[in-house]
Amino acid sequence: MKKYGILNRDIAAVLARLGHTDTIVIADCGLPIPESVRCIDLSLKQGVPSFLDVLSEVLDDMVVEGAVCATEIETKNSELHAYISSLGIPTKMVPHETFKEQTKHAKVIIRTGENKPYANIILRAGVIF
Repeated sequence: MKKYGILNRDIAAVLARLGHTDTIVIADCGLPIPESVRCIDLSLKQGVPSFLDVLSEVLDDMVVEGAVCATEIETKNSELHAYISSLGIPTKMVPHETFKEQTKHAKVIIRTGENKPYANIILRAGVIF
């Protein structure tokens, strides 16, 4: 058994296989999941696990060079937007419809139980060197 890091074997395996510029999505419980993209569904009930809990653990284990969020988060979930902005990750803002289109290219979507609006992020893998 692992001693540190993400214990979920599916998430750990995906992160271990990522290459430079590959993307993953951390999503709230309402984001539509494209048929062609693998979904790791962690949702237990509304709010559990939270978007922030999952994001925090993934960021501890993944080199991230950039992110994408929906523009709507700025007004519909300003507290989360402020938190994401404070992370220091270059983040591109796009309309929600464009965001949903971009999820079709992700290696995986990790679905949380989050039930606050626009709590979704696309993370682009960086490199450790």
